[in-house]
Formats: sequence, C-alpha cells, structure tokens
Amino acid sequence: MNFERKNPLTGELASTSTAMKAGDMEAIAQQAQAGFAVWSTFGPNARRTVLNKAAIALEARHAEFVDAMMNEVGATANWAMFNLGLAASMLREAASLTTQIGGETIPSDKPGCLAMALREPVGVILGIAPWNAPIILGVRAISTALACGNSVILKASELCPRTHSLIIEACIEAGFPEGTVNIVTNAPADAGEVVGALIDHPLVKRINFTGSTDVGRIIAKRAAEHLKPVLLELGGKAPMLVLDDADLDEAVKAAAFGAFMNQGQICMSTERLIVDLSVADAFASKFAAKVKTMTTGDPREGNTPLGAVVDQKTVTKVNSLIEDALSKGARLIAGGKGDSVLMPATVLDNVTADMKIYREESFGPIVAIIRAQNEADALGIANDSEYGLSAAVFTKDTARGLKVARKVKSGICHVNGSTVHDEAQMPFGGVGASGYGRFGGKAGIDQFTELRWITMETEAGHFPI
Repeated sequence: MNFERKNPLTGELASTSTAMKAGDMEAIAQQAQAGFAVWSTFGPNARRTVLNKAAIALEARHAEFVDAMMNEVGATANWAMFNLGLAASMLREAASLTTQIGGETIPSDKPGCLAMALREPVGVILGIAPWNAPIILGVRAISTALACGNSVILKASELCPRTHSLIIEACIEAGFPEGTVNIVTNAPADAGEVVGALIDHPLVKRINFTGSTDVGRIIAKRAAEHLKPVLLELGGKAPMLVLDDADLDEAVKAAAFGAFMNQGQICMSTERLIVDLSVADAFASKFAAKVKTMTTGDPREGNTPLGAVVDQKTVTKVNSLIEDALSKGARLIAGGKGDSVLMPATVLDNVTADMKIYREESFGPIVAIIRAQNEADALGIANDSEYGLSAAVFTKDTARGLKVARKVKSGICHVNGSTVHDEAQMPFGGVGASGYGRFGGKAGIDQFTELRWITMETEAGHFPI
C-alpha cells in the first residue's frame, strides 16, 4: 500500500511512497540489527571509505534531489543545492571521525590493574528527520551514527519521503552492508503509531529527533519509559541583537538572509530583531527597503529568492500572527498577509511582549522588530523566551560582542554573523525548549557511542576475604 505527497503549490502529485505500518517495524528493526552485526566489525578506514563513497553518490543525484525538494516542499533550486552541499560535507566529516573515536587509559589505585575507557558502537539508532532542510537533516540523523559503527533507521518525513529515500539509495549504492541503512516511510495518519513502535522496540537503542518542541516532548517521554537516550534539536525563536554601535548595513544583510532563507522555515531562522532604540529607525528603514526587493515566486521558474512555504497551515498561522500584532499596535513595514503558499517576505515593527509573534515560533517568512532601550534591555528581551537554539549580536566592538554573546541563553551565538549558520564539524544544538544534546563533529561521537570502563589485571590478585 502506498501514500501520495502533493506539490504544495500546484496540488499535483509530487511522490508516491510505501505506507508502512506499525506492524512492519519488527522486521525493520531485525534487519537493522543484522546490519549492525556486520557493520560494527568494519575497521575505521573501511567505514571511512564507504562514507566517502556515500558523499559522492549523494552529489551524483543532484538533479533528482532538486526535483524532489521542489515538488515535495516547494523549495528553490538554490536551497536544494545548499542542502546537498552541506549534507555531502556532513558525510565527509563523519568519515573523518572514524579514527577519532578514541578512549584513554586511567591510572588505577590497584597494583597491576590496567584501566581503560573505551567508546563502542551502541547498536541500532533511530533518526527522525523533518522536511524543512531534508537532505541536511536526513543525513545528519544518520552520518555520525554510521561513522561510530552503528546501524541506522531513518524515519522519513511524510512531507518529503522521496527526498529522504534518495539519501538511503545513495548510501546503499556506496556499499554499506545489507541492513545497515534503512528507511521507514508512512502515511501521515500512521506517524504516531509507527514512531511509537520504533521507540518501543528493544533493538532500537537510541533516538535522535529534529522537529517541533511539542513532538520532541512526546518522543522524549516515550523513550524515557525505556530509559533510552534521546538527542533532540527542536524549535527556535532566534534573536538578533543590533546594538547601538552596529554596522547597520551588515546587520541588514544578515537579518534578511537569516529571516527569509527558505522562507523562514529553518530552526535557526531570525525571528526577533532586537534593535537598540538609538538606531532602530535607521535600521528599520534600511531593512524594509532590502526586504521589499526579496520577491516570491514559483520555485520551478527560479526567478525569485523566495519560493513556496510548505502548506496552507503555514499561511494561516503567519496571517494570524500578522492580524494579532497589527491589532495590538505593531506597524507593517514590508510585505503583508499571504493568500497562497507563495507568501511575501514580511516585517512587523514595534512588536511588544503582548503580541503572539513575540513568543511563538512562526516558521514562515515573517520577522519582528522589537525596540530595546539599551544593551541590558536587549539582553533581557533576547532571553525572554523558552527557546534557545541560535542567536546573533551585531556591534563594531568585538570584545563587547563576545561579552554579550556569552550572556545570551542559547546553544549557538554568532557575533556579526547571521543566526543561520551551520557547518558539519561544529557542535550543533540548543538549550531549554530547543532541546538537548549535540550533533556535529567530535561532539556527535558522545551521542552515538557507549563509554565503557574495562580493566585488565597483570598481577596476582590480593583480596580481603
């Protein structure tokens, strides 16, 4: 049995995928366990070779990835290619980690006792990836886990099953042993039962999830019943602080990119522009002028920087945020309400704490300007959120910027850079309602290995009894 994904812009058929059920997860888990039994015996350089081949196989499918992302989620070609480039980099970074999964010897008080701390693969890892950056986040869900010698099950998003399936096809072509890389696709109505069956299965040892905070809480609770570790990268409400000495032209460029790349549908998207009152009028004027040049159009034509949002629910939500803010005194300085998934880039000025957009993640092409009295007030506003994923601070005084950055409650903060910034080797993750644990680079090794204490006695034992 199959299910269909429709193009959000045209309503035409985008992809057809297998509609797996909860009852199918037993066979998937067993298959993954069989793959782990083989893959975990591969040496580090053998694993590195296959991961590097997977990066090449991924890049070779660039045309298929662009087509799939355009049709399944309304992405532009530029966004799809950016996804592909970073995802390939993630596979190569994972390949480089295979010889860095080290341990240590630890001095023991016991004579003749050699004590070691060793990192070993865990087993079957479940990775649950979203639709918004599907190649990046699909690869991130499995790459370091594979580098550490685990097998993986990629639970594809119901909104982009073809895009996620292409990742697994590339991995299989690269030469992973049978069962090492697996994919689960399912109809939207079955998502809860399918994910629940995977989390509950005793062969699944760890889970990583990227998505909404609400769903992340459900997954964490379910996994906690089995004492299974979870890595969560969840929602965000990224602030960008523009201090009184900021280079406004640079801040405008970073804000426009951070707020509207992929139509604002990125966990790191700039959602709050917290601007010092002394430069707020100048910044708002420059920013509005820039945003008015950022047009929206059919991503298949490739003539505009913005494409479609993922569905009509996003349109309804963003429109309601606009209505609420305007009714409470906000000022519309660019864009406005949308009447289709081709939404305009929108800026609301004079946003205050009583407006929904002040706290709610929009996940759409809209950004709020919040005026701060001074640096201390800007910091207070930045930290007045349950979220804490990415942030940015703009100031010409870099020492001041670093000082402020260290006071922002977030997993990531950039001085004089956009809130949207990702590299394969960096520790990526948030605090608070944005989740816990870290993807990326050496930080990811801890998430996908077990640290074991092993001793070897080299002298005759002496015991008190």
